[in-house]
Amino acid sequence: MRPSGRKTDMMRAVSFERNISKHAEGSCLVKFGDTHVLCTASLEERVPPWLRNGGKGWVTAEYGMLPRSTGDRMRREATAGKQGGRTLEIQRLIGRSLRAVVDLEALGERQITVDCDVIQADGGTRTASITGAWIALYDCLKWMEARSMVKVERVLKDHVAAISCGVFAGQSVIDLDYLEDSAAETDANFVMTGSGGIVEIQGTAEGAPFSEAQLLELMALAKAGIADLVTKQKETVAGPQ
Repeated sequence: MRPSGRKTDMMRAVSFERNISKHAEGSCLVKFGDTHVLCTASLEERVPPWLRNGGKGWVTAEYGMLPRSTGDRMRREATAGKQGGRTLEIQRLIGRSLRAVVDLEALGERQITVDCDVIQADGGTRTASITGAWIALYDCLKWMEARSMVKVERVLKDHVAAISCGVFAGQSVIDLDYLEDSAAETDANFVMTGSGGIVEIQGTAEGAPFSEAQLLELMALAKAGIADLVTKQKETVAGPQ
């Protein structure tokens, strides 16, 4: 039995709240159970120097955890003078995941930065960030479309969402919370598009190696979970802003 009482294929309650930020061009508060992440998309009429005059835009991301997003207060990375390796790895993953479904030429020479700030962490912060970041990016593009800057359907090619899966107490399970994540025998994160394309798979055995059969079990769980997340994304953006 999972600590939460969930079945092996049952995700936590997922919700998206749009327009959570007054100033950002696009924003979303995403909740995967007790993991809450604020995603804000900001538009700039410039691109990094290495992209200037190339006719393409850029989509990137930054990620951070607030000091009391966990049980004990975390020191702000800004006070340490540098970002940690985990932070850099996650924000690069978010950026890659979003760019996988964006036509950078259709965006034009502009940059959209999606900030993912973890308000409360209970496992799966990177997967919640990617899934909520897509909503924030969509709303930023809708903001641009309302000002005749772009057409959303030309820039945004597909949905993208992510979910964690793992082997806990000998069973393949989906959407691990902290209690499961901290004790999992295998921990994996799957990023996929709405059409089923694979963007990234991260999988690690925490103890004994996992088998190919277990990997396929985790993949099947992830595909079903991401399909559900994409449906929720579609329902969210179809509603009033």
